[in-house]
Amino acid sequence: MITAAGTLPKGTIEVRVRELTQLFDSMDPSPFRERDLDPEAEEYILGSAKDLSSDTPIVLVVHVDRPSTEIDESRVLREAVHVHFARRSQSKHRELRQLLRRGRTSLAIGLVFLAASLLGGELIAQRLGEHPLAAILRESMVIGGWVAMWRPMEIFLYDWWPLLQERRIFDRLSDATIRVVSVHGNDGQ
Repeated sequence: MITAAGTLPKGTIEVRVRELTQLFDSMDPSPFRERDLDPEAEEYILGSAKDLSSDTPIVLVVHVDRPSTEIDESRVLREAVHVHFARRSQSKHRELRQLLRRGRTSLAIGLVFLAASLLGGELIAQRLGEHPLAAILRESMVIGGWVAMWRPMEIFLYDWWPLLQERRIFDRLSDATIRVVSVHGNDGQ
């Protein structure tokens, strides 16, 4: 259905389709300008964009074997791609905000649990004195407290930046230059 076409200049993503409608999700009943891209088309475009340097402007060139005579393909596709990826960027932004909110909540819970575990471990050690069971219980409480910090640390150290990276790619794609080139040599900017 969708294939790359030839060697590409830096920053250019080429897609070849029989007709423009192949780029759109056939299950989406919205008008062209508001339609979602076909999942395969989006995956190909997104994967190609990820391979590009982050400072390279993106140009999407769509080669159409059978151009439509009813609509201005270039304008329609440009609007549809820009709207589609702008929506995806907003979605990633919301997802990032929710993750950071969850991280703050997890951090607060983890810190309270860690403090309670440390305090509980000390109280157990004081009550049982030098008994070997006291040392085992105290260390178990300390380990449990630190385990409670695992998820907030994972969120703040690792989970947020892939979402931010995806959002930046969607932003770049929502600003990409879009060209439609027909096999007949009739192309639009």
